[in-house]
Amino acid sequence: MTVVGTGIRLATQLTPEARAAIERADELLHVAADPLASAWLDGLHDNGRSLTPLYESGGARTEIYSRMADEIVAPARAGRRVCAAFYGNAGVFSRPGHTAIRRARAEGIPARMLPAVSAQDCLVADLGVDPGDHGWLSYEATDFLLHRRPIDAACALVLWQIGVVGETGAVTDPQYRHLDLVAERLAAVYGTDHEVVVYEASPYPVASAMVERVRVADLPSAPMAPLATLYVPPATAPSVDGEVAVRLGLAAPS
Repeated sequence: MTVVGTGIRLATQLTPEARAAIERADELLHVAADPLASAWLDGLHDNGRSLTPLYESGGARTEIYSRMADEIVAPARAGRRVCAAFYGNAGVFSRPGHTAIRRARAEGIPARMLPAVSAQDCLVADLGVDPGDHGWLSYEATDFLLHRRPIDAACALVLWQIGVVGETGAVTDPQYRHLDLVAERLAAVYGTDHEVVVYEASPYPVASAMVERVRVADLPSAPMAPLATLYVPPATAPSVDGEVAVRLGLAAPS
């Protein structure tokens, strides 16, 4: 069993390694971002099938993801070579792939995951930012609020799934009712006038990414999409530990 990511942009970001895994499989199961991408995946394999309808099967997202994993492991259990393809990177905010691999390996079924282009890779390219410049804190938005994850204003902050804060089921439309909680948390550290970026990578090569720059105070009413990500640039310069700088040879002793 092989789990692959298709990248973000339709057709153009599928790696040769992932395409080979699809072609070698007896069965292709997939979860795409939209019907066009789903149809394209079906065209790559004579025995392709979408798992997206499972989102309509009801229950919490964790239950839906478990059903998807069951669908992936079942044909592998029967001795068929299975490839499961997910939008973006199959290992990033895509629990069914990880779950399916764990279940398969527990049953002695060889299983692997291949790397792919993720929304984070697109964000870095589209916004022209580098995690190596200031550091990088990355949280799922609901988890960020619920567990009060730490913030360092001297490094960048990325909040994933900002368009569905507090939602536990399948969501197809952006949800705004909890964005005020995110804005309050950010305002306490960055201030209300700090500029943040609501970002969504483009799934099509001919379209541009959604990049909406807004003040923290305006975040609750900012244009949003279910797959949107929030990028918060640094607000302060990092402090320097003088003793460590001396020991690293980066500063002269005082």
